[in-house]
Amino acid sequence: MLIYSLIPARSGSKRIKNKNLLKLNGKSLLEISIQQSIKTKEISKTFVSTDSKIYQKISIKAGAEAPFLRKKSISRDLSTDLECFKDFLKQLKKLKITQPDLIVHIRPTYPLREKNLISSCIKKFLHQKNIDSLRSVYLIKKNIQKMWLMNNKNLLFNPITSANENHSAPGQKLKKTYIQANCIDILKVKNTVLRNSMTGKKIYGYKISHNFDIDEIADLKRLKKLNFKF
Repeated sequence: MLIYSLIPARSGSKRIKNKNLLKLNGKSLLEISIQQSIKTKEISKTFVSTDSKIYQKISIKAGAEAPFLRKKSISRDLSTDLECFKDFLKQLKKLKITQPDLIVHIRPTYPLREKNLISSCIKKFLHQKNIDSLRSVYLIKKNIQKMWLMNNKNLLFNPITSANENHSAPGQKLKKTYIQANCIDILKVKNTVLRNSMTGKKIYGYKISHNFDIDEIADLKRLKKLNFKF
């Protein structure tokens, strides 16, 4: 079983300029994720997909492989993960690098991962039967079945509750709601990316107890107060 990690790190973030290079405990978010991947013994190679020559140099210096630059056309605000992953496999083929069986998706904007978390996710994935992907998730207090869509001032049914009355049922009767964390995903290549999907049909939910994703400066300030040890 050949396992690579892929760390997508585009340079064009508009909300926070060069977000992937923000520093936490003296290291950039990009470097932190690279080092966490390299320390994971199950991962054979750590790759960074970036559109920036500066990011490329930083990645290589940190020990990752960044043998190509991603096209700007798939490095925009609305570009998808699937575009990035399909391009990654295409570039590996061009460079005659062996294609992996599994890809561990590691986002640099989620830097606080406890020791051995990536390894634990990989082991859990390998011990499951017939799953296509793994996604890290965490429990949220607000239940998705109590949520609505809105068109102007009119409420629209949540697709989940359009055929029932669960939007008005006691919360204790509803199943718990989990939201995907941007911490760790694992993809079985032949059942996901090669079939134009980032998940496939059978997805294992790996529960974590935290949400350390950095989406704005306030998130970074919050993490700095945690005194988290890498």
